[in-house]
Amino acid sequence: MQSDQPDFDNAGLRPGQEPLTPEEKERFLARVRGEGRTLTSEEMYAIFGPPPEPTAAAPTYDDVAEMEAAHIDGDRLALLSRDFFHEWGDAAPARPPLVRGVIFDFDDTLAVRTRPLDELMAEGARAADAYMRSTGMTLPEAFDVKIIEARRFAEEKSAEEQEEHLADDAMSFLLQFFGYPASRMEPAVLQRAVDIFYAPEMTAWKLRPDVHAVLEALRVAGYKLALFTNYNCDRVFQRTVDYLGLRRYFDLCLSSAAVEYRKPDPGFLQIALDQWDYLPYEVVVVGDSLHEDIRGGIELGAQTVLVRGAAHPQVILDNQRLAAEIIPDAIIDQLSALPAIVREWT
Repeated sequence: MQSDQPDFDNAGLRPGQEPLTPEEKERFLARVRGEGRTLTSEEMYAIFGPPPEPTAAAPTYDDVAEMEAAHIDGDRLALLSRDFFHEWGDAAPARPPLVRGVIFDFDDTLAVRTRPLDELMAEGARAADAYMRSTGMTLPEAFDVKIIEARRFAEEKSAEEQEEHLADDAMSFLLQFFGYPASRMEPAVLQRAVDIFYAPEMTAWKLRPDVHAVLEALRVAGYKLALFTNYNCDRVFQRTVDYLGLRRYFDLCLSSAAVEYRKPDPGFLQIALDQWDYLPYEVVVVGDSLHEDIRGGIELGAQTVLVRGAAHPQVILDNQRLAAEIIPDAIIDQLSALPAIVREWT
């Protein structure tokens, strides 16, 4: 078989020439190696490149005598302290406080219901049903039960999708399902039906102990306050705030229905920081839910305080399930303990 390798022994031979024998090759290479050892420096540099650059010697320095300390009199020291070295003393400007604002949750944090929610919904649904029939609408039997079911379904979807499904939309979709398309619905009737449905809840709240005193103390101390809650009807929430006399304490009162996304999304809480031009670490988030309030505060980058006393079954379950996973910076049983904690962090 013919080899693919080139035949160097027979390459370039003229007629009459014979290839070198192994002994002749060895003698030739020995002579070449011997001659190679006699190359001059210039020839070596020409073949292998220039020599390395010489390394510069390390500089030496003469010893320098230590200077004598300059004498600074008291007046000069005071000027330096005031203008450049604030940490030296009383001339230092006041540092901005670490904590400057507090964001509160509403239900079961500042206020609790005085009647069971199921009872309140049943009462409101019956009144809303009666009102819509009084306007001439033909509704199926037991429509009040359907109103409650639609609200519960919308609330479940809101929690699952982290987007608030509005109370007006839930009522509208329910009516469309039973044959009332949006084109046949009077917007004012729809809105009033929702207001009537939620009306019993608006007056079924009472404040937790010391709420007014705590909020007043924080305001007097110079903290900005905001009230943020997950709720599917903002106008109902705003009326509840006014009913309880809370608005005067807060720079901002907002429900998730107003923006259509909800806690624990830190973007909801970020609205307060943008309003105040504060950084997350300058704010404390206070609430009763580990999942919604504390998780949202932690993801925002704020300090967090859990208020024990959750009454909603889902919040109670979440708090038990997440107790080892979500750790607030402080836990309190009474709101009266909050101002001291905020002052300590400040």
